[in-house]
Amino acid sequence: QVQLVESGGGLVQAGGSLRLSCAASGRTFSISAMGWFRQAPGKEREFVAAITWRGTNTYYADSVKGRFTISRDNAKNTVYLQMNSLKPEDTAVYYCTEGLNIRTPDRWGQGTQVTVSS
Repeated sequence: QVQLVESGGGLVQAGGSLRLSCAASGRTFSISAMGWFRQAPGKEREFVAAITWRGTNTYYADSVKGRFTISRDNAKNTVYLQMNSLKPEDTAVYYCTEGLNIRTPDRWGQGTQVTVSS
């Protein structure tokens, strides 16, 4: 199996930036795609972004298009989420994911908190 460990969360003011990282270990040769979901207090978990592992396809939720960028470093088995122009509504626990289907991933990280103050 693949194990996922996120890092990079924190507190930032509105308009600021953060970069999340997710390092994969284990059976990394089996990775098809990796991505990010988030869950805000009292809300359902939602898809944020995803990237294929061997191609160049990226996918974004409408709410983050133009502000967030997902990228990967295959040599480091790491995926990144660069978040710019952050808004208070981006406050959530962000989860790294891995799996064949980007909308229903097979594996989840432990999550990292992102808090955007107004």
